[in-house]
Amino acid sequence: MTTELRRWDLRDAPALQAALAASADLAVQLGGGTDPRDLEACERLIAAQLDSWGPAHYAFAISVDGTAVGAVSLSHVEHVHDSAWVSYWLAADHRGRGLATQAVATVAAWAFDSLGLFRLELGHRVNNPASCHVAARAGFVVEGTERRKLRYGTERFDVETHARLRTDPAPTSTVWPIVGLDRVDALGTR
Repeated sequence: MTTELRRWDLRDAPALQAALAASADLAVQLGGGTDPRDLEACERLIAAQLDSWGPAHYAFAISVDGTAVGAVSLSHVEHVHDSAWVSYWLAADHRGRGLATQAVATVAAWAFDSLGLFRLELGHRVNNPASCHVAARAGFVVEGTERRKLRYGTERFDVETHARLRTDPAPTSTVWPIVGLDRVDALGTR
């Protein structure tokens, strides 16, 4: 099995479509309300959100044997405080294998080394223990709970926040290759 991170591509639309179809709340969480039966809507979601590349947002596809099976992103990247927000998701049939943990650890290392960031933050619904395990195994420390922070549809959720500092010990996770990037890409250009 070949696992790597890479940029999203419109050719990933069928894989995104399958992930959305297998996880009812994923489309809501992605914010687009994308109908998984509509391939063109998946292409629009990739173009509008998942193919984002700098300077304030970087989106990576988690690729297994060439197929996009999830995403990890840095958003709200800013250099006044050298911080960013990390988010991630994984297709239902690829969960439980450590892929999200390795992807988050890889992007954290890239953010510290290539973007020069110091602090990365993330949050997960308190009713999502699997996401909490990903954060902890990727070296993110719990900092607290934000009450009713997220709203998906009409329901609001408490969020447990985590952070990882450049000076924190690196997790033992394997860092994957990031394919197709060079130093110019880290500056936000294509």
